[in-house]
Amino acid sequence: MERVKTGVEGLDGMLDGGVPKGATFVVMGSFGTGKTTFGLQFLNQGLAQGEKGIYISLEEDQESILADAAAHAWDLKPYIDGQKLAVIKLEPNDAKSTIVRIKSELPDFIKGFGASRIVIDSISLLNMLFETDHERRTNMFNLSQMIKKVGVTCLMTAEVKDENPLASRDGLVEYVSDGVISLRYEEKHEKNELQLSLRIIKMRRTSHSRHITPYQITNKGIVVHEGVEML
Repeated sequence: MERVKTGVEGLDGMLDGGVPKGATFVVMGSFGTGKTTFGLQFLNQGLAQGEKGIYISLEEDQESILADAAAHAWDLKPYIDGQKLAVIKLEPNDAKSTIVRIKSELPDFIKGFGASRIVIDSISLLNMLFETDHERRTNMFNLSQMIKKVGVTCLMTAEVKDENPLASRDGLVEYVSDGVISLRYEEKHEKNELQLSLRIIKMRRTSHSRHITPYQITNKGIVVHEGVEML
């Protein structure tokens, strides 16, 4: 099976070498757990290997995204200038136009651009554009099927429920995705600190670690401490 390296140090070993090529997986977590950093790191890995990528944002504009990447020493502007990376900003306040663009323009754009990796940040905000649960479920299924037909490897970020940090806010994306990676805080009262932990909840077509593993967000991106037990 062909695999796609995530670029996250320590994680690919937990995934038996990487994410299966063509998979759609979601990185879930609350604010500050590194979801956007994870997505940029995933794209940067592909760009460094000569691949093309697309970053779809519903929150930040291109300038802000480039600044986020630069904070981890990833200079993405040359890839944009060289048409190796495309950054697409969708407008949540214009729901109808955004939905039309996704349905009608995205598949052809992905094929024409030649991208092999896509990041959607965040799928939770995208789902909020739909008024009913039925519309959200239909959208998630259609989007997932469209991405699979195009053949790219897709990372989506999602916010989690306050009462259940292992479930996405709308409880949908984890069911249509091939993989789910959970990022969360662990409160360590005896140390008076918050420790970040990662769980691979599922990843189809590959064996993977089920250990709860600590990680850090560093100036070079996310580092997962594979083989280290949570204290």
